[in-house]
Amino acid sequence: MAGLARGGPLDAALRVTLNFHPDRLTGDGTPILDAMAEQGLYSSQFVTGTSNGGLTAYEGGDRWRWESRIFGGAYDDAPGAERPVYGGLNFRRRTTGAAPRFGSAHLRLTAGALARTTFCYPDSFLEPADFGVAAACDLIPLALADDMDALDDYIETQVHGPVRFTADVEALVLDPCFRGTEVEASARSLGCPVEFHGGFRISVGELAPHGDFRGQEFVDLGLSLAADGFLDPALLGAASRSGAYDQQALKRVWHLLARFGAPSA
Repeated sequence: MAGLARGGPLDAALRVTLNFHPDRLTGDGTPILDAMAEQGLYSSQFVTGTSNGGLTAYEGGDRWRWESRIFGGAYDDAPGAERPVYGGLNFRRRTTGAAPRFGSAHLRLTAGALARTTFCYPDSFLEPADFGVAAACDLIPLALADDMDALDDYIETQVHGPVRFTADVEALVLDPCFRGTEVEASARSLGCPVEFHGGFRISVGELAPHGDFRGQEFVDLGLSLAADGFLDPALLGAASRSGAYDQQALKRVWHLLARFGAPSA
């Protein structure tokens, strides 16, 4: 990909962030943070069997095909543990991470991770033609000039090589709705600092008018999941773990919460 990159070097103060939902379960039913603590690293969808986007990480699936296109087949026969993990370049310096559409929490990687990260704009599922590496990246002006929705305006990153919590992560940043919960306790077992951002939270009154964003049925579902007049990530996580709801429907409710209930900072 380096041969396709153009522009000058990235600001070394920028960080790659990996957004995810910290209270979900892996494919075998293990709490995701517990699985991460056991492995000592952050793994891709090819390993976990979970995703906050589409579940297409298998040979011939969309994620496999996008990686084959972007990296010239370099990962076609690679085991899941050797494939890159996905995130965003937080050039907008959001406290909730570069790409909150993929989760309420994020890992903020160290500056050193930039050197083994590749970048594209827009998201790889759109089959982009613009790529970058830390030494040559002109994607930020493209993203700033584009009129994308706030959930879609990220520069995608692909981090190559293991992402270890004790060596490659500056902090795991959680939503404050997880303070004092098992999620926070599990997070503190990872071996990296734990921080909190301002919090995703939306009232039923604020949620109700947005049926045109993802569909009225998902607004109605969000309203049914609210407690004491509000919806937050912990309530959505509980609904996900219950097994009583379609996961793709809950993903769209999360989009509503992430888009209209983000902290103002």
